[in-house]
Amino acid sequence: MPSFRGHVDTLGLWRRFPALETVDGVDGTVALTFDDGPDPDCTPALLDALDAAGAKATFFMVGEQLMRHHAIAREVAERGHELALHGFEHRDHGTLSPQQARDDLARGLGTLEAGAGRTARWFRPPYGRFSEASYEACEKLGLERVYWSAWGFDWEPVQADRIAEIVTRDLRGGDIVLLHDSPRYAPRESALATAEAIPLIAESGLRLTTLSELAG
Repeated sequence: MPSFRGHVDTLGLWRRFPALETVDGVDGTVALTFDDGPDPDCTPALLDALDAAGAKATFFMVGEQLMRHHAIAREVAERGHELALHGFEHRDHGTLSPQQARDDLARGLGTLEAGAGRTARWFRPPYGRFSEASYEACEKLGLERVYWSAWGFDWEPVQADRIAEIVTRDLRGGDIVLLHDSPRYAPRESALATAEAIPLIAESGLRLTTLSELAG
């Protein structure tokens, strides 16, 4: 089983393409981030769970998902959360041509702006894998690059208590938590366990907020 602290970077891609993994000098606060939505399977329930916990989060949205569920994306923004970009298609950029990778970012950003009425500050690539083209495209599109420093292993069919246990095991101020609000690109049938894990994660006592608020 992979390490739950950070990313097992066997290919050296994170060293080749550095991005924000954690925010130093922050006590008592972590960023909650969710990839792969918006999705009616989990995102509405997740919004309710975040409200109940008094938490805010950053949602890394996939353009093709947003086209199907733009009303949910708008609700995410209206309820005070941050919208960010996860590309238009959920594809490993290492498998794309340079032009395909650049187009994926540009099309995703345009879809976010048209469908949700928001622009994005942050981009996280699917599977945490940049290519040279997508890395450089962030610069041209004004997007800041980000990875994560903690995760919940919630792309697998894991129960809520286990997700919370993995997330909070070594969690500390300044961490960026990776979770998912859709099962579309994963083997699990539903992402609802992630929403159910939020109150358990909140019991850590750490303040849960957006990536931009954490990073300043």
